[in-house]
Amino acid sequence: MSIQAEIHAAAGGFSIHAELNAPTGSCTAIVGPNGAGKTTLIHALAGLIPLRQGKVVLAGQVVDDSAQGIHLPPDRRPIALHSQHNLLFPHLSVVDNVAFGPRCSGLGTRLARQQAEGWLHKLGLADLAHLRPAQLSGGQAQRVGLARAAACQPEVLLLDESLASLDAETRTDVRHLLADIQATRVLITHDPVETRVLADQLLVMEGGEIVQAGTPEAVAADPRTPWTAGLLDINLLAGHAAGTEVALDCGLSLTTATPMTGPVLVTFSPAAVTLSTAQPHTSARNTWESEVARIQPEGDRVRVLLGAPAPCHVWVTPQAASELGLSAGSRCWAALKATELTVRDA
Repeated sequence: MSIQAEIHAAAGGFSIHAELNAPTGSCTAIVGPNGAGKTTLIHALAGLIPLRQGKVVLAGQVVDDSAQGIHLPPDRRPIALHSQHNLLFPHLSVVDNVAFGPRCSGLGTRLARQQAEGWLHKLGLADLAHLRPAQLSGGQAQRVGLARAAACQPEVLLLDESLASLDAETRTDVRHLLADIQATRVLITHDPVETRVLADQLLVMEGGEIVQAGTPEAVAADPRTPWTAGLLDINLLAGHAAGTEVALDCGLSLTTATPMTGPVLVTFSPAAVTLSTAQPHTSARNTWESEVARIQPEGDRVRVLLGAPAPCHVWVTPQAASELGLSAGSRCWAALKATELTVRDA
């Protein structure tokens, strides 16, 4: 394992308790709502926050051990940390910013600049090498920061929303580059595409703890919290099953194709729900009337957020939204087939 960590730490009155184990060369994506503790976890790995309890081993080196009184500072850890703030040196050129890490690692000026130029070329920044950070756009500065972190050739690369300021095309290119980096990567992201493209394992943090862990495919197949389901574009409702009938906590009852008993989680795709302005007469076993809470146009489709009795979101085409006259506060009927529901033990 390149990373073995059990972390009890606190920052600004907020505490976290998390375990993280990552094989050498792997990529771990950490996701969760704002305030979940993701950055605190990254900063604890980097040594910016001391542990209250626990132990951190990076690339075979014990860098934190509360029982033994070990706490190595960030510059003595085999890591590079990049955040969306970049923190470029304003008085240095782009190439000298990127060469700073290799020089600190002991490389001579000429070799460090060659290494820096190589990374600038990979990130499409070769023609900006002579500029100062103040002359860069936000996206360019983000890529320079990434180049500086990668040029250090760390054993562990910590990335805190490192692609957040990039446009869609550049983000795609940088994802491919990050996938080829040999370092063990830990990535904080809010982008489900990044979790699918880059991550070997996915950690979901809420309230300072890891609430779900597994491969992106495993987590997508069985989201355990509403936030996780939302990230993966899945509806999740909790309830109590008795055979094929599920009494949802929100008050609605649904018929499923899978008999279960006891507390359950019910998931279904937003595309599985059909909306109409009148009570439908179809083969769908589940129908209910609801109020539209919000309409969100998103490219070639429209997200319709429904309120009580079953808060969920539904995908429709712009044409269907117009024909149905959907708007915030309007009423509509939802229909959902029993076979479209997935039911699992809570």
